[in-house]
Amino acid sequence: MLPQLNKKMEKIMPLITPVSVLIGVLLGSHLSGYTYLSPWLFAFMTFSGSISSSFKEFVQVVVQPLPLITTLFILHVMMPLLAMGLGHVVYSDDSFTMTGLILAAAIPTGISSFVWVAIYRGHIALTLSIILVDTVLSPFVVPYTMSVLVGAKVQMDTLAMMKGLFFMIVLPSLIGMLLNQWTRGKIKEQWSGRLGPFSKIAMGIVVAINGSVIAPFLRDINGKLLGLAFFVLILASLGYILGWLIAKLMRWRDDIVIALTFNGGMRNISAGAVLAIAYFPAPVAIPVVLGMLFQQSLASLFGYMLNRRYALREASGLGAGKA
Repeated sequence: MLPQLNKKMEKIMPLITPVSVLIGVLLGSHLSGYTYLSPWLFAFMTFSGSISSSFKEFVQVVVQPLPLITTLFILHVMMPLLAMGLGHVVYSDDSFTMTGLILAAAIPTGISSFVWVAIYRGHIALTLSIILVDTVLSPFVVPYTMSVLVGAKVQMDTLAMMKGLFFMIVLPSLIGMLLNQWTRGKIKEQWSGRLGPFSKIAMGIVVAINGSVIAPFLRDINGKLLGLAFFVLILASLGYILGWLIAKLMRWRDDIVIALTFNGGMRNISAGAVLAIAYFPAPVAIPVVLGMLFQQSLASLFGYMLNRRYALREASGLGAGKA
């Protein structure tokens, strides 16, 4: 029953985050007292996703690391610089919004990108490797990026941020992969589908809790908030477009193009919201939480366009470009 429920929930993934944000905003004070649960729920989500990956699959990608390095370059160089550059044009006098935009662009790729890549028959091993490497690097890359691009404009507890990322992402990922290795993949077969529904429910709860914390800032729908929402939508779309465009220019196989498209656009947005609320003033979280409204819907849109463009066949028949 649980695997079947998981498949049904995968189909409504584009609705989970917007509905959760709406619930959080409406319930507000009733949920904001449960923010201490967010890191624990997120650690469970990370563990649930990581039991599908193994160290062997990671080694296979290391032999041809250019797509992996390219994705990391998009995630942690191009997108933060784009966020800073475009943000300065529109929000140069609002340091909190600027910080939120840069944080939303600097956080690691989302574990949910694996689901979308799998649905559209992209390169699974590459996606798992990107998630693993980016997750391991995130405690160092995210604080460093924020320190360089934001500087002293907003006070940050870098050490606490690194600890938060380690316990929310790195540690549960390593445990999940070790269990996959130890059981020779049996844990994936037996528990991936069973844990899937609970992981998606946990994602909804985390998004709702984080939405409740910034409810006062989202309840007042005005021109500034709508303008920021549109700005975040454009910025989030650029990640998908850059991933697709660069992979096409490199003439990589279609499955690699699909993997770079989703991994370039998806972000561990729940972790970003947890970090924003835990280590920054509340207004910093607004651009991050607004990103939750669009991420899954954008993934669905770009998946549809990829499917139409490549007329996807069976996974074994994908692509004829170079590896």
